[in-house]
Amino acid sequence: MVSEKKLKMVHDLSKEFGNYPVIGLLDMFKMPAKQMQEMRDKLRGKAVIMMTKKSLIQRALEKSDRPSIKELEKMIQNQPALLFSRENPFDLARVIETSKSAAPAKPGDIAPKDIVVKAGPTSLKPGPVIGEFQRVRIPAGVEGDKIVVKTDTVVTKQGQEITKNVSDILMKLGIEPIEIGLNLVCMWDNGTIYNKDILFTPLEKYTEDLTKAYRMAFNLAMSAGYLTKDTIQPLLGKAHMSAMGLAMSANIVTKETLPLILAKANAQMAELSKKMDLSAPAEEGQKGE
Repeated sequence: MVSEKKLKMVHDLSKEFGNYPVIGLLDMFKMPAKQMQEMRDKLRGKAVIMMTKKSLIQRALEKSDRPSIKELEKMIQNQPALLFSRENPFDLARVIETSKSAAPAKPGDIAPKDIVVKAGPTSLKPGPVIGEFQRVRIPAGVEGDKIVVKTDTVVTKQGQEITKNVSDILMKLGIEPIEIGLNLVCMWDNGTIYNKDILFTPLEKYTEDLTKAYRMAFNLAMSAGYLTKDTIQPLLGKAHMSAMGLAMSANIVTKETLPLILAKANAQMAELSKKMDLSAPAEEGQKGE
C-alpha cells in the first residue's frame, strides 16, 4: 500500500507539472551537497529543483496529461531530480554550463575530456615521486631542484576511467580535471523535448550553421538565376556583365560599348603598327616610280 507521504509527493509533483511551462530532468548521481547548494543559489528566482524517488516521478508523469511529457520517463537516469522553470530552456542550460566547478579526479571517475599533463616545470622536488610519473608514462626528468615534464602527455582519454595511479599524480600536480555541476539530461518545453546535446550547443555553432546555410542558399539561387531581394542586384550585375561581354565579342555598338570598342580598335591599330615598319625605305625598283 502506498503511504500518504508518497501520495502527497506524487500529487505535489503532478501539480508542479501543470504550473510550469519548462520542466528539466536531472541526474544527481555523485553530485556533492556543496555544489548542489551552490547551484540552487545560482538558479534562485529562475528555477526550482525537486529531488525525489524515481518511482514517484514515474507515477506523477503517468498522471499528467500535458503533451509529450510522459516521454521524460524513458530518459530518467540513476538518481533523478526535476527542475521547474518559466525561463527559456537554453538560457537555463547556459547558466548550468557556466556554473560548473573543477574538482580533483578520483579513481573510477570518467574523464569528461582528454586529460593532458602539460610540458614544463612542476612544483615537485626530485625523489620517489619520479617513479609515479614513469608508471603513468609521463616523460619527466630533473632540472635543478624541480621535476620537469618533457612533453605534453595525455594520461587519460575522454570517456575512459581514471586509474588510481593517474588520480594520485594529478593530485600532486594540482590538476583538477573533473567538472562538477548539474547533469541536465533533457528539458521539456510546452510539449517539445530538448536533449542535452541540443541544449549545450554553443550559440556560436548556431550562428555558424545559419551563416553556412545562407551562403549555400545564396550560391544555389545565383546558379539557378532565382530572384530574391538578396540575389536580384548581383543577378542583374551578372546579366549586365554577360551582355557586355557578348556585345563586345560581336562588336555591337551601344552607348556603353562604343567607348570600349573604339579603345579596342585603337589598341589593335597600335599593335598592328608595331608589326609594320612604316619608316623603312622603299625598295630600289620602286624609287623611280
